[in-house]
Amino acid sequence: QVQLVESGGGLVQPGGSLRLSCAASGSIFSIYTMAWYRQAPGNQRDLVASITSGGSTNYRDSLKGRFTISRDNAKATVFLQMNSLVPEETAVYYCRANHLITQRVYWGQGTQVTVSS
Repeated sequence: QVQLVESGGGLVQPGGSLRLSCAASGSIFSIYTMAWYRQAPGNQRDLVASITSGGSTNYRDSLKGRFTISRDNAKATVFLQMNSLVPEETAVYYCRANHLITQRVYWGQGTQVTVSS
């Protein structure tokens, strides 16, 4: 079982940047595919980006070029660099871990990102 703790959210002006972090503990980090999701009020939780244990990445089409997902297996942490943020991207951002073999999924508690002037 893995525990996930997100950090780095907050208030940012339109056009600004934020870097989210998700620290994992309790299991071997490298055997999990990691991902970031986001959920705005009244909306479903949507995939933002994912990264495999080997570093292969996948992004929501509309975010390519602005968002970057990365991971540091030695520090058991996954990051999401978000640039040129727009108000419509205000949401709670969640970290997700997907076990490579069992496919069991774990979620963090989420971190609020608010894009507003």
